[in-house]
Amino acid sequence: MTMPARLKAYLEQAHASYTRVPHVPARSSQYAASLLHVPGKEVAKTVVLRAGEQVLLAVLPASYHVNLEKLAGAVGTPVKLIEEKECYQLFPDCQHGVVPPFGELYGLSVYLDESLADAPEIIFSAGTLSDGIRMGNADFVHLVKPRICSFADIGEVTRKDLLQEVVAPEEGGGK
Repeated sequence: MTMPARLKAYLEQAHASYTRVPHVPARSSQYAASLLHVPGKEVAKTVVLRAGEQVLLAVLPASYHVNLEKLAGAVGTPVKLIEEKECYQLFPDCQHGVVPPFGELYGLSVYLDESLADAPEIIFSAGTLSDGIRMGNADFVHLVKPRICSFADIGEVTRKDLLQEVVAPEEGGGK
């Protein structure tokens, strides 16, 4: 699969300066960071959440996790992860499990964690398991116009009871 046509057209129409960063399929942003030989704090992941009736995107470093309480404080209402099936419906032009951080394309608000706000550049998914985009952070903020706030904590949250299957490397899993 290639970058979704609407994302490519959006970037071209905005005359955005970016570089496509191809890599082997990766089902997580942290794994993509390791494939690209960059720290996880330099690669952004997009998390899709629901706040009441509103769906929003939270953009944070791959090596961080969303603190739902902090984000709820910024949004003004409780937030929760959306169901996987709903995510597929919201982003039909993207591969399952991969969401680019351009909320405007999907009618969604974007929250950017302040830990990414001062980075000189940002790398994020282009809507496929094997394509990233590298862009100047100032350009990204100008295009997306996210609400910048603190809602991420360092480190992954891993619950062993949720690790039911191991994904093979050729399907985007780790070693």
